[in-house]
Amino acid sequence: MTPDDTAPENAARRTGMIAALGAVPVLIVGTVFLMGLGGDPDTTSIDNQQTTATTSPAFIDATATNTPATSSTPTTVTPTTFMPTTTVAPASTALEAPLKQPIDPPLDPRGHEDHVELGGIAIPKLGIDTPLLEGIRLTTLDNSPGHWPGSAMPGEVGNVVVAGHRTSHDAPFRDLDQLVAGDVVEFTTAPGLINYTVTGTQIVDPDAIWIVDPTNTPAATLFACHPPGSTRQRIVVNPELS
Repeated sequence: MTPDDTAPENAARRTGMIAALGAVPVLIVGTVFLMGLGGDPDTTSIDNQQTTATTSPAFIDATATNTPATSSTPTTVTPTTFMPTTTVAPASTALEAPLKQPIDPPLDPRGHEDHVELGGIAIPKLGIDTPLLEGIRLTTLDNSPGHWPGSAMPGEVGNVVVAGHRTSHDAPFRDLDQLVAGDVVEFTTAPGLINYTVTGTQIVDPDAIWIVDPTNTPAATLFACHPPGSTRQRIVVNPELS
């Protein structure tokens, strides 16, 4: 081969080699640039996770204090049962006896009554000491003071009602107006001597039948016409059991 024939070929070869050598740096720079953009996928993922973990906001309970947290375990509370209380009244040991009720005033004041002597009545201040009879008709009172039938007996709870004359038939109750509080009236019956003490005296009209009403305490009522020799009113003496 002659030099003229080989010269163009050699020149072409030198140009290709120079171009190849110039492309190498470009490839190296491009590779480094791409690596800088993308980075190592595994390393980048870990870094991102760490960044997320450290920058996540912390949620704090606004009601939290510095006191220790209480246990979240639920507490079982046993409900209190209230049982109704029943009060039982004690049984009465004895039945109360009903108050004795006096009979109605007799329509025939001079009718017959059996002579029944209950005991005696005495009023030391007035010098009286006489039998106590049962009955309030005049046929009884003409003999002695009489106990109103149905009223309480001396010593019992209730009103012991006794009537007597002031101006006739020995006039045992003539001086009833002289009795004052504290004077003594004595009854003598089967149980014995029973004393009453005068608490007061009053003057009432003849229709004041309430004076014979029963009482809840042991009391007595002694009555007679008033003033002496007249039936216009009644004098009433009220003793109570001593």
